[in-house]
Amino acid sequence: MEEAINQTGKPFKITNVTRETKKGIVATSLEDLTSKVLEKLNIEGDITVVLEEDGTEIDDEEYFATLDANTSLMVLTTDQIWLPPAPPCRLNTDQVDDANGGQELVGLVGKLKHNLCHVSLLGGAELEMLSDMDPESLVDITFPDKIFLEQLKEASGRFLCEKRQAQDAMDLLRLYQEKEAESGGTN
Repeated sequence: MEEAINQTGKPFKITNVTRETKKGIVATSLEDLTSKVLEKLNIEGDITVVLEEDGTEIDDEEYFATLDANTSLMVLTTDQIWLPPAPPCRLNTDQVDDANGGQELVGLVGKLKHNLCHVSLLGGAELEMLSDMDPESLVDITFPDKIFLEQLKEASGRFLCEKRQAQDAMDLLRLYQEKEAESGGTN
C-alpha cells in the first residue's frame, strides 16, 4: 500500500496565507508539490511550503517524505509569514446588546485591535458605543487581553469628551458670529 502511494503520490491540503483559498494536490515529491502549487494557485516567483498548523518549513525531500497523507500545508510567497489562525469572533449577546449594535461593536473592536490609530478617526456615535461597552461581554474577542478593552473604553470616553467640547466651542463661536452679524447690521 505504501509503495503504491509513493508511486502515485500523496494527497495534501494546500491553503494560502489568508486561508481563503484551499486546494487538494497529489504530489510525489516536494519539487512536484511546488510546481503543482504554482500552477493551481497561479503564483509566480519563489514560494515556501510550511505546515499549516504550526508554520514548520518543509525545505527538503527527506522531511517531505515523512508527511502523512492529507497533511494541511500553507504556501507563502517571499513577503509573507506564517501566522496562526485568527480565533473566531464570538460574542454572547442578548436582545438588548443586539439592539445597540452588538455586531457593529464586535467589528469595531476587531478593527481597532489590529490598528488602534483608527480610534482618533471615529465619529461620535462610534466613540459613544465604545465608551458605553461592557468589557466583560467582549472578552471572547480579545482573549486574554481584557486590559485592552478597558483601556479602549477609557480612551474612547476621553476622545468623545474632547469631541463634544470642540463641538460646543464651535457652536458657541457660531452663535457669537451670528450675534456680531446682527448687531453690526443694526448700527
